[in-house]
Amino acid sequence: MKTFFSILTLIASLAGSTALGAETDYPLTIDNCGHTLSFDAAPQTTVTIGQSTTEILYLLGQQDRIAGTSVWFSPVLPEFKDTNDAIERLADNDPSFESVLGKRPDLVTVMYEWHVGPEGMVGTRDSFHEVGVPTYVMPTDCAAKDNSVGADGTRSELFTTQQLYTSIEELALIYNAQDAGATLLADLQSREAKAVEKAKSLNLPQGTSALFWFSSSEMAADPYVAGQQGVPAYMMDKLGVENVVTSAEEWPLVGWETLAKSDPTFIVLAKMDRRRFPADDIEKKRAFLMNDPVAREMTAVKEGRIITMDAHAMDPTVRAIYALETMADALSGFDLAE
Repeated sequence: MKTFFSILTLIASLAGSTALGAETDYPLTIDNCGHTLSFDAAPQTTVTIGQSTTEILYLLGQQDRIAGTSVWFSPVLPEFKDTNDAIERLADNDPSFESVLGKRPDLVTVMYEWHVGPEGMVGTRDSFHEVGVPTYVMPTDCAAKDNSVGADGTRSELFTTQQLYTSIEELALIYNAQDAGATLLADLQSREAKAVEKAKSLNLPQGTSALFWFSSSEMAADPYVAGQQGVPAYMMDKLGVENVVTSAEEWPLVGWETLAKSDPTFIVLAKMDRRRFPADDIEKKRAFLMNDPVAREMTAVKEGRIITMDAHAMDPTVRAIYALETMADALSGFDLAE
C-alpha cells in the first residue's frame, strides 16, 4: 500500500502543473476518469452531487461558487453549517438531471459514478457534456475501481489516501485555490500520520479483527458490510486490524450467520441522517445486534465492543482521516493488549 505524501512530495507534485501558491495557468487540461476536461477559467457556478465534493469545495473556500448541493449522508462539517444553510439543497439523495441543469452550472462535481457515470442514475457524463456542462468525478471512485462489478463497485487494489489527495489537488487547480489546497493537504497528512503512530503504539493482539456495518435494505436482510479494498479496509490496514469480510466488493452483502462465525473483535456502526433504508438508523442497528438470536451471540456484542462512526467517513472523503483518529482513540479504550 502506498504511504501518504510528505509535504515535500506534495510540493513536487503540484509543481508539475503549477507552482505552489501560484495562479492556475489557464487553459487547464485534466484527465479525469477517462475523460479530458479543459478549463479556460475557474468555474463560477457549480452543482455538487455528493457530500464529499461539497465539503472539499467549502474547505477550499469556494462556497460562493456553489449553486446547489445533493446526496447527503450526515450533517455538514460544523464550521460550514451557516454556509451550507444558505445554499440550495437540490435533494437529500439523488437530484434529477433537470434540477442540476436548472442551476445553469459551468461544472458539476461528482462523488460517485453511480450518480454520474456510464450508467449514472442522474445522468451519464456524455449527457451532461452534450449540453455543454463538464463533469468532474472524484478519482476516489474510479482509480483502480470497476463500478460495473458489484452493487457499489469493486476495487482492484486497496484504497489509498493519495486518491483523495489527488482529488483535492485537482479541484484546487480547477478553482485556482492552490494555497487553500496546500493548507488542507498538509493538515490531513499530518493528522493521518499522527493517527497511524498512535495506532502503532497500541500493540494490538495478533488476530484483532473488525466488522464495519453500513446499512441493510431491511433489518432482517443481509447487511452491507465493508469489503477488503475500500476506506474501512484502509483504516484497518493502518491500524493493524483484520477485516472479517473477504469480498473485494466495496460494500458486499454478507449473511449474519457468516459474520457471526467470524466473530469480530469489535463492530463499527455507520451513523447517518439518511433514511433510505431501515438500518440507516443507528439505533435500529444497535437494537438488532442486541436482539437478533444470531448477532447477539457475537463476542463484540456481548462485551460492548461497538464503535460508532460517521457514515460519510466510511467513504473516500476528508472525514476518512478524521475517522482514522476516531478508530485509534476507540481502540485505545478497549482492553485488548496481550
